[in-house]
Amino acid sequence: MTVRTAEADAREAARRLFARDIDDYIAHLEGVRRLSPNSVRAYREDLVAFLEWSRREAVVPSRLTHRDLRSYLLELTRAGYSTRTISRHLSSLRGMFRWMYREGRCDSAAVAAVASPKLSRRLPKTMSDEDVRDLLATCDEEDPVSLRDRAFLEVLYATGARISEVSALDLGDIDFSECQVRLFGKGSKERVVPVYRMALDRVVAYLERGRPALVLVDRPCEALLLSVRGNRMSADALRTVFKRRVAQARLDPSLTPHAMRHTFATELLGGGADLRSVQELLGHESLATTQVYTHLSIERLKEAARSAHPRS
Repeated sequence: MTVRTAEADAREAARRLFARDIDDYIAHLEGVRRLSPNSVRAYREDLVAFLEWSRREAVVPSRLTHRDLRSYLLELTRAGYSTRTISRHLSSLRGMFRWMYREGRCDSAAVAAVASPKLSRRLPKTMSDEDVRDLLATCDEEDPVSLRDRAFLEVLYATGARISEVSALDLGDIDFSECQVRLFGKGSKERVVPVYRMALDRVVAYLERGRPALVLVDRPCEALLLSVRGNRMSADALRTVFKRRVAQARLDPSLTPHAMRHTFATELLGGGADLRSVQELLGHESLATTQVYTHLSIERLKEAARSAHPRS
């Protein structure tokens, strides 16, 4: 066996070991961190993509260098991935390498390599008050689907919830007497978010005049939001509803349910809420994740100044 062949075999053995590390890390995300199936699937896809790249480029994952990582990020860029998607890939790698280091499966040099690159962050897209009014106005009919969609959009806007959290809402998660909603976020973490009365009134209208028409007598369901077949509406189904209502309102087609969440956070900070409170309401694990909205609020203030100042 030549030296070159021995080196290639050693690299391939290291990659097979890394593949097992991926399986163990995914099990950790499922069993310990209790991430949602969608999040776990995204982590696995990102890590497997990196493993396949390392095989093509003859890179040993556990001995990753800063230069290797830059090459990988450059390939993602050339492949046409958005900055947000590339950032997600990088975040997946950082999480895994930190876990590997704690488990004694890699050295600190590899962890330092994935910790160093910084990607530019775009400010999240938000909606104006007029946009929200136009969107809600598409659900002003009295049929069961319109009543359901209005309740869905009102809850989404009132709570700043993730679309998966709204999908998971059961009837018992809304406390009408205390005007609050119980949400289960990432890692099955529970939080309680206050809801204004107008949103609750729309939920009541749906429960009284819309939901009974969607419930199947032979298959009762505790889910708050039901499809026309009487099933819990999945996050993807709710995204489809949102997209259809956005089209009806003739709004920017790139708007997503997350824009409602961004708008919720920005409005709170603009209204004087402190950052820690907004962090709790959004269910962010890290305050740094919430801080992006402070920059967004500053940008809105700058725009207001540019529009109103006589010398702007």
